[in-house]
Amino acid sequence: QVQLVQSAGGLVQAGGSLRLSCAASGRTFSNYAMGWFRQAPGKEREFVAAISWRDGMREYADSVKGRFTISRDNDKDTVYLQMNSLKREDAAVYYCAAKFNPFDSTSNDQKSYHYWGQGTQVTVSS
Repeated sequence: QVQLVQSAGGLVQAGGSLRLSCAASGRTFSNYAMGWFRQAPGKEREFVAAISWRDGMREYADSVKGRFTISRDNDKDTVYLQMNSLKREDAAVYYCAAKFNPFDSTSNDQKSYHYWGQGTQVTVSS
């Protein structure tokens, strides 16, 4: 069992930046690919970014490429999502997720993730 605890989100102006973090506990953080997903009101949850357990691969949704960066610190059992140049349409509840995957690859399929954080609200004002 893996527990994921996310940092608080926040309110940021359009064009601003915010960093989310997600701390894992319970089992070794290694061998788990990590992902970030988000869900805006009235919309389905969608993929944002993913990182393999050795950080050999990173994957991004087209909508966030060049603006968001996913990273991880395996010594701290934590994954991060740095969000820059935020837009109104980035406002959503963001979720981190863990997927057992020892093959150092990523996945954008939320159905393949086994464990989920509690979600954190990101609000972007104009």
